[in-house]
Amino acid sequence: MTSQSAQTTPKLDRPPTRGTRVRGTRQAEALVSVLGTLSGFHSAQEIHAELRRQGEQVGLTTVYRHLQVLSENDMVDAIRDESGETLYRRCATGRHHHHVTCRSCGRSVEVEGKAVERWADRVAAEAGFVDVDHTVEIFGVCPDCVPTR
Repeated sequence: MTSQSAQTTPKLDRPPTRGTRVRGTRQAEALVSVLGTLSGFHSAQEIHAELRRQGEQVGLTTVYRHLQVLSENDMVDAIRDESGETLYRRCATGRHHHHVTCRSCGRSVEVEGKAVERWADRVAAEAGFVDVDHTVEIFGVCPDCVPTR
């Protein structure tokens, strides 16, 4: 799945704050470099294939491990597609946001969801929860993929 828009972000330059660290290995640097060249969301398998295409000798398990750590530390965006597969990309913003992703072409647009934020906080508070986090994934059909009527 790919997106029509390119992303750039300095987020990958900061060190992880929790979980397993992505060490400054050649493999980790290659992964970060590839993420910088890909537009849109891609599966770990697609990212691994691109690394291999570029001649990098990195295992799929290593790619998954590094992507997980980068995602946990908000250094890459991770969404689940409709089949449940996790897709990753470097993101254009360091602030909390959501995505609307096209079911047909995979194009993804970043959106703010102030109403979603308020709703999540309210629902959690009503249940007695604090230190709330959430994930919202929105899918639809983009204007370019809507059949002409």
